[in-house]
Amino acid sequence: MISRFLFCIVTAISLLAVPSSQAQTAASTPAGQASVFATTPTAKPDGKRWRIGYVESGNYDQYPLTLTQIIKGLQHLEWLHLNTDIPKGISGHDLWTWLAANAQSKYLEFVQDAYWQPGDFDAEKRAPMREAIVKRIHDKGDIDLMIAMGTWAGQDMRAIGPPIPTIVASASDAVGAGISDSAKDSGRENLHTRVEPERFQRQVRLFHEIVPFKKLGIVYENSAAGRTYAAVDAVEQVSRELGFSVQPCYAASSSIPTEQAVANAVGCYSKLADERVDAVYVTTHRGVTPDSIVAISKILEQAKIPSFSMNGSKEVKQGILLSLAQADLSYVGLFQAEAIARIFHGAKPRQLSQIWIDPPKIALNLATARVIGFNPPVDILLAADEVYQTDP
Repeated sequence: MISRFLFCIVTAISLLAVPSSQAQTAASTPAGQASVFATTPTAKPDGKRWRIGYVESGNYDQYPLTLTQIIKGLQHLEWLHLNTDIPKGISGHDLWTWLAANAQSKYLEFVQDAYWQPGDFDAEKRAPMREAIVKRIHDKGDIDLMIAMGTWAGQDMRAIGPPIPTIVASASDAVGAGISDSAKDSGRENLHTRVEPERFQRQVRLFHEIVPFKKLGIVYENSAAGRTYAAVDAVEQVSRELGFSVQPCYAASSSIPTEQAVANAVGCYSKLADERVDAVYVTTHRGVTPDSIVAISKILEQAKIPSFSMNGSKEVKQGILLSLAQADLSYVGLFQAEAIARIFHGAKPRQLSQIWIDPPKIALNLATARVIGFNPPVDILLAADEVYQTDP
C-alpha cells in the first residue's frame, strides 16, 4: 500500500514539476502567450543600477535565510559579487544593512533606507508601514523592485496597489493568504510569488498513510493569518477525505513578544500530549523556533505521539518523527533570483511561472521512532532519503 502511495506521489509530481529555468523562460501569460526573458546581468536603460527595496513581516529566522539564498542566486547569475561571506544568525534588518554596504554590483543596488517592517509582527503597525511605502514610491519613485518576505509582507504589497514589481518570498500559502489569485496567476501584473500546489495536503495524506491516526493534533493562532500559516484549510480538507478528526489548540503569536509566542506554542503541544491525540502535525508558528522545536519534540516523544513537520527535515533532525524533506533553499533562492533577473529584462511578474514543486523525499528520525515505539514499515525505510539515527 505504502509503495503504491509513494509511487503515485512521485508520478504526479514528476508530471507537474518543471526545472526553474524552463518554468521561467517559457512561462505562459494569463492570456496564453509564451514569452522568453533572459537572466543575464543588465543595467537600466539609462545605464544606472536597479534599486531594490525590502519589506518583511517581522523577525523570523527563516526570512534572513531565504533572503541569503536569493542573494546567492543573483550572485550565481553574476548580477553581483560578495567579497566576504554573508553573516549568519542576524536579523533581516541587519542583513539588509549589510547587503547595502557589501554587495558589489554594476547592476543592482540594495537601498539601505528602503527597508520596512511592521515591528515584530505587530498588526497595528501594518497600516502605517503600508502608508510609508506608498509615500516613498509616490514621492521619490526611486525603487525599481520590492522583495516582500513573508505572508504579511506579501499581503501588504498586494494591498498597496502601486505597480512596482514585487517578488514575494517565504509565504506559507500564497493562494490561501490571498496574495495570489491562483497557483498559475497572481492576479496582479506587478506580483510574483512561489506556489507549491497541494503541498500540505500531500504531507498530511502521507502522514496518515504511514501512521493511520484517528485524531490529529494541530497548533495555530486562531486568526486568518494563523490558519494560513498552519494550512488549516488543507488539513481539514484531508480530514474530510480520510475520515479523521482534527484537535486544535490555539496559541496566540501576533503582536506579542517572541518569548510569549514560544511559551504559547510549547504550552499547546503539552496540552495536546495530555489530551492523547493519536498524532501531531507540527506547523509554522512564531513560537516554533530552532530552540523550541527541541522542547516540543521531547514533549511528543515522552507522550509517545508520532509527529510530522510541515517545515521539512531540519525539524526531523531536531527530533520530529517524519516530514517530506524540502529542497535545499538554494534552489528556491535561484528560482526567485531568476524571476528578478527576468523582470529586469522586461518581463511582467505576472507572466512568470509561480509553480514550484519540491521533490517527494521522506525524512525520518529513527531515534524518535525508537523512543515512541514506532516501527517504520520496511517500505518507508527503503524510501527515506534522509534518516537521522540520534537525538538532536
